Amino acid sequence: MTKLGFKGSWNEVRGKMKQKYAQLTDDDLAFAEGKEDELLGRLEQKLGKTKEELRREIGSL
Repeated sequence: MTKLGFKGSWNEVRGKMKQKYAQLTDDDLAFAEGKEDELLGRLEQKLGKTKEELRREIGSL
């Protein structure tokens, strides 16, 4: 489990996020170890949610 708190592989989480938010691209959901803040920043801009809201949502997937 990473700092983001998701269970399972990132590919599964990424797929669920793309299903829920059709406007997200693979580039938006690109994840690299140690770059959680970059990912959350991109999602924050695209979805209009706070980083804490996104952490909770990703953790619940």
